[in-house]
Amino acid sequence: MPQMAPLNWLSLLIFFITIFMLINSMNFYSFLCKSPESCELQKSLVKTNWKWL
Repeated sequence: MPQMAPLNWLSLLIFFITIFMLINSMNFYSFLCKSPESCELQKSLVKTNWKWL
């Protein structure tokens, strides 16, 4: 048997939720927008014809 202290499932759940929220908040706040015009995503419009031949 491993000599590891038994881990409570509630403490593990709280730990992983905390890590998940930390990573998500770091991902959300890492993107800084200098001006609204520069933050607009350049969408390329691709015209496709979906009709049957």
